[in-house]
Amino acid sequence: MSDARLREEICRYGRSLFERGLTPGSSGNISLRLDDGGWLVTPTNASLGFLDPARLSRLDAAGALVSGHTPTKEIPLHSAIYETRASARAVVHLHSTHAVALTMLPEIDPRAALPPMTPYYLMRSGQTALVPYYRPGDPAVADAIRGLAGKYSSVLLANHGPVVAGDSLEAAVFATEELEETAKLYLLLRNLNPRYLSPAQVADLVTTFGLDLPFHEDHDHK
Repeated sequence: MSDARLREEICRYGRSLFERGLTPGSSGNISLRLDDGGWLVTPTNASLGFLDPARLSRLDAAGALVSGHTPTKEIPLHSAIYETRASARAVVHLHSTHAVALTMLPEIDPRAALPPMTPYYLMRSGQTALVPYYRPGDPAVADAIRGLAGKYSSVLLANHGPVVAGDSLEAAVFATEELEETAKLYLLLRNLNPRYLSPAQVADLVTTFGLDLPFHEDHDHK
């Protein structure tokens, strides 16, 4: 895909996410890793709903700005995902309401922030890790993500929002949307003793669709 087409894709998906209320104001950012190891990334203080393809930040493989506007200050968290997940070609970071709300609940397991509620949550988002709060742009968040050793494609930043990787921009966007909808389901059903997928049902999904999940024995979300 040409550079121009990739830029248009970032803007198109960004606008879609913004128009559906998944990241307000100038929050959120998107990056796409290129074949030469460099990136295209959304600029700092830019609304995902009003991106200009020509103003997207173009970084080289070392993270230096080549062209475009100053990149988002969240570069460290994108970099940490790419460093630890070889399959990651795109990263989406939003401030979506339900996912942020989930991070504030006291019972959330940082190893598995959501229980196995639906097949498509596991198929698209996998399991989700929760990392502690760091101020936006703090390089320490990159260390926290590196500490996950690339086991998770979806990560929640406490009191901040989701960071989701995919093997394409489309996959990362779809996985982010699935994570937000699953967080919404969890909040709707919290304390109602819902029926989650059983270990056997999860194992069937893993076998059928070749899922690579960082399994944990304890999924207590009471």
